[in-house]
Amino acid sequence: MGIVFIFSGYTKLYPIEPFEYTFVDLGFINWQIAPFIARLMIAAEFLIGILLILNLNLRKITYKLAIGILVFFSIYLILLIFIVGNKGNCGCFGTYFQMTPLEALIKNIIMLAIFFTLYRNHEGWELPKKYNYLNVIPYAAAIAMPFILNPVELNYSEAYLNKPEDNYKIELDSLYSNAKLNIPPKTLSNGKHIIAFMSLTCPHCRIAAKKMRIMHERNPNISFYFVLNGKDEKLQPFYDDTKTENIPHCILNGRNFVYLAGTVMPTIYLVNNSIVEHDVNYMDLDQSEVEKWLSK
Repeated sequence: MGIVFIFSGYTKLYPIEPFEYTFVDLGFINWQIAPFIARLMIAAEFLIGILLILNLNLRKITYKLAIGILVFFSIYLILLIFIVGNKGNCGCFGTYFQMTPLEALIKNIIMLAIFFTLYRNHEGWELPKKYNYLNVIPYAAAIAMPFILNPVELNYSEAYLNKPEDNYKIELDSLYSNAKLNIPPKTLSNGKHIIAFMSLTCPHCRIAAKKMRIMHERNPNISFYFVLNGKDEKLQPFYDDTKTENIPHCILNGRNFVYLAGTVMPTIYLVNNSIVEHDVNYMDLDQSEVEKWLSK
């Protein structure tokens, strides 16, 4: 059980962004606090795992903390199934091991049953009072590990808007002429839009799409448009994972896609009247900075 918790925490670290976005998606945590909350939750998983392996403070702390974490995530999974259905990856083991919300909920119920059984039948052991100060070691190690293994970076938020503007024209006529599934609206040539070029099978593209979905839900006035590359049968799995069906999109394949997007995915352009003012990395895409750009 300890190994399961440590493995669960570790797989959420790389990449950690989808786990961070989960807390923003809940609606009561902002983009700046989410990286810290995500790492503290992973720290809790590490702590539970370490204490279980050491057989330490089980009834006093470990079982209660484990049950609390599992109940929290189970409530989240129930809400997820109720709101969007049993689709996509729940993120319980990051992107390393895919599980639907229902599969994850069943796993949590089984683990809860094991913990209630252990609570009744297995006491573990505690350090003698004179050695209580040693308890700080696993706690400090567990809290520090997520921040050491994947440090928080908050100094990037304004970086891309402080760079000199790229200011080159994007040839949207190529998009209008060659896109399929949906015909892109000619209004993309006017005003300010965020146009994202993504592959349907690229894991980083899916992370970027999840972030933009949350930004769009929090501020529907941000104009996003997805230009997707890939086979038609890959579209539904992409939507099941990212839940971005409501963001306008089209499919563009082959050299026409590469001509506009290049070869590095995802490519995200901040476009003003067909002029690319900024080419943004998805990790640097900051909602407050985008809103400042839109208001200029």
